[in-house]
Amino acid sequence: MYARSNTFPTRPDHIDPATAHISRDVLPALKTMPGFVGLSLMVGRQDGRCILTTAWDSGEAMWASADAVRPLRDSTTAAFGGGPVSVDQWQIVALHRDHGAGSWVRSTWLKLPADRFNQALEFCVSSVLPALEDLDGFCSASLMTDADSRRAVISASYADAEALDRNRESARSLRAARLRDLGADQLDVGEFEMAIAGLRVPAMA
Repeated sequence: MYARSNTFPTRPDHIDPATAHISRDVLPALKTMPGFVGLSLMVGRQDGRCILTTAWDSGEAMWASADAVRPLRDSTTAAFGGGPVSVDQWQIVALHRDHGAGSWVRSTWLKLPADRFNQALEFCVSSVLPALEDLDGFCSASLMTDADSRRAVISASYADAEALDRNRESARSLRAARLRDLGADQLDVGEFEMAIAGLRVPAMA
């Protein structure tokens, strides 16, 4: 499974109209494309960072869709206010669901060591994702990676904003300990409301 994420900077007042545009216009168009699996939208109402992710059943389907999705990206960029959009393409390495899809998400972007890239991925699947299950309000976790850049993103969803608040310090401690074990660099951490939860990716690993 593969995913393309589009990160849009925006103002808080643009988020709800843009979300409606994605549900009304973008999602139906994507559903007509071969290999499309589903879509999610994470929104940051405080910092204005919004991430639209589409999932595809193969790398070939994702790459083949590049021209077809460009007008949809342009219209979505306009709906979010016209700021510069960044696009990343990922392989979905693991997805684990415990209690369905949560309504709030914490994502951590990492740079994995070049000499132990595959071992680091295995450690994420065997150790990091299971450790997240112990955090208050945990619902699901995923691991996506881009081998060319050696980047990975670990996302965990939680039942509500209150659970995200309660487990923030525990998550910070967990990141610090596991980053030492991984030998990885933390690039960024973000917390988001899940405005659209519809990737429909089957559980993996």
